[in-house]
Amino acid sequence: MTRLISFGVILGLVAIFGLLSLRVMSSFMLPLLLAAMLVVIFGPLHRWLRERFLVPDWVAAGLTTMFVLLIVLVPLFLLVSRAGGDAVAMLRSPEGIRLDPNVLDGLVHTVNDATGLHVTSEGVNAELRKVAEEWIGPIAARAPVVIVKLLIGLVVMTVSLFYFLADGRRMFEAVTRLIPLDRRYQWQLLEEFEEVSRAVVSSTLLAAIVQAVLAGFGFYVAGLGGVFLLTLLTFFGALVPFVGAAAVWGSASLYLLFFVKNTWAAVALALWGACVVSTVDNIIKPIVLHGQSKLHPLLALLSVLGGVGALGPIGIFVGPIAVAFLQAALTMLQAEIVSLSGPAGAEVAGGPIAPKTDGVAQRVVERVKSS
Repeated sequence: MTRLISFGVILGLVAIFGLLSLRVMSSFMLPLLLAAMLVVIFGPLHRWLRERFLVPDWVAAGLTTMFVLLIVLVPLFLLVSRAGGDAVAMLRSPEGIRLDPNVLDGLVHTVNDATGLHVTSEGVNAELRKVAEEWIGPIAARAPVVIVKLLIGLVVMTVSLFYFLADGRRMFEAVTRLIPLDRRYQWQLLEEFEEVSRAVVSSTLLAAIVQAVLAGFGFYVAGLGGVFLLTLLTFFGALVPFVGAAAVWGSASLYLLFFVKNTWAAVALALWGACVVSTVDNIIKPIVLHGQSKLHPLLALLSVLGGVGALGPIGIFVGPIAVAFLQAALTMLQAEIVSLSGPAGAEVAGGPIAPKTDGVAQRVVERVKSS
């Protein structure tokens, strides 16, 4: 009886402090997840540096982290800083957000003739200024807090990436000893995380590149200037589901319609963007996710869309991982049911479950040992 009471108290302590720790660490879940995914992607580089130059783990981890900062984080930070600086300068300028009245005159006259209204260019600019102050003003006011949180997240992600690379094997072994789950199932979950992480990152980048190239072709044919800039904006925008690419080609179509007054080019670009550029995203991602993570194409598509809808942009990563873990958990449950049913049940099931998980374990063991 005393043993049972002690066990119950331990379970209660684990639950209480587990929830408290989850609450404390919840704001760092995204940086930690991104760091773990970067380890999956750049782990081969870390191993190559360690074996090629015969350096300790922490030296190879430092070099790999510096490489990631140089090719991923620094360019992204510079682009965001430049965009934020331009936005702040525009809001603080004497004219603020203002459209050229000479450009608006023709559109205003057309609208007045068609509707009988008496709209003026100055009235349109005043309304635009009011909207900017009401909507963009609060966003700009919160910008310092957002920037500080972003910088803290980047620091946490960078430090986590270094320690995951330098001490990941010992950290993983320490965690697996504390988890009351069969070791082969732990290896299987790790394998699923690795496969899905690589699949999500590669599918997102590939879809963004294809969308940017297709959109750039549309911008060139439509006769727009700054095709390279628009293509680059489309690439970064395509990394954000539902909004990204459409925001760029949609704005370009409106510019062609209202300012260049090229109706055919505007309609053609809008059709090209809606039917090709934005549609290809829903084709590439399920195919790549299915090919690399063994998720059914329908599940792959729904996991991305549903993850974004439920969790925001982070759902791009969490959605497929959650579905893949569910598949793995169901496989584990089936294996346990078969094992509990005795040798006869294992023979009826055909016996492929245990070898599969053993194969997964063997692959992951070899990978962990090599790291």
